[in-house]
Amino acid sequence: MSQIPLYPLRIEPIYQYRLWGGRRLANLLSAPLPDGPIGEAWVLSDRDDYASRVANGPLKGQTISLLLEQFPEQLMGKLAHRFRRFPLLLKFLDAREMLSVQVHPSDTHTELLPAGETGKTEAWVVLEAGTGSRIYAGLKPDTTADDLRRALTNGSVADHLMCFTPKSGDGVFLPAGTVHALGGDIVVFEVQQNSDVTFRLYDWDHVDAKTGKPRKLQVDQALVCINFAQGAVGPVVPDIETTAVERERLFHCEHFWLWRLRGQLPFTVGAAGMPRMLVCIEGAGQVEYAGANYAVGKGDVLLLPAVAGACAFRPANAVSLLEIAIPEGT
Repeated sequence: MSQIPLYPLRIEPIYQYRLWGGRRLANLLSAPLPDGPIGEAWVLSDRDDYASRVANGPLKGQTISLLLEQFPEQLMGKLAHRFRRFPLLLKFLDAREMLSVQVHPSDTHTELLPAGETGKTEAWVVLEAGTGSRIYAGLKPDTTADDLRRALTNGSVADHLMCFTPKSGDGVFLPAGTVHALGGDIVVFEVQQNSDVTFRLYDWDHVDAKTGKPRKLQVDQALVCINFAQGAVGPVVPDIETTAVERERLFHCEHFWLWRLRGQLPFTVGAAGMPRMLVCIEGAGQVEYAGANYAVGKGDVLLLPAVAGACAFRPANAVSLLEIAIPEGT
């Protein structure tokens, strides 16, 4: 296998049951949904319990972790040997009901991180939303830990959270330490540090149909992680550059960069010596590399290995892509 040259890799989704989920990911991804409420599709995951696999070409069926081990320079380029596992986790979320009010630790909360885990800064790109959709992000001014503990006794936690009605296209950046939740028939794409550490502060009195019981809360850990100095979090204002393609930079932090690309004429994706991820959220097209074409349709995720460098993307029609980079300095 080590003799196989890397190429643009399409990734199989991994569906996750969530009590707050729905069925709308069936309209976004081609892989059939399993029964029940499906809240998440992990579309690039290098986790021991959920390992993404390649869906195309001679490496079909191989995991991302194995590729990182076998092809570090081809896959990661300038980032080779810096990561024990792929540093980002990509998901689609379908929140028919409200997610728990939760918070993620930062890299500095080492006492709360299991061995091998990092903190969890994340961001959302809203794909579908309605009048009943809501995003909670950040605390109202002067809210304290004591205020939240008191609110937990009478179910008034939401009264202390900043809230807005999202619309399709919104980008929302959630640094570690941000209290947040979303729901009310909303579908988002999520990019995050490769961490699965979440502390639930409040769960809207949900009862898990699988167990007949409420889910566990981690109130003490959540309160330790909250950045009480942070105010309201709302949609980001993108930096826009228009050439052959409209290129909007939505997120630019130490863990990930993300652009939204929209156009109908051919444009360039990828970068020399660095891996990039492409997520198609509307339309379809092809990536050209080494004399071959790699099809990309709505809901597809393509991992461009560093060896691919900059490639031409040829839309079949009006297309909207997310392009994600790992900053060299992380």
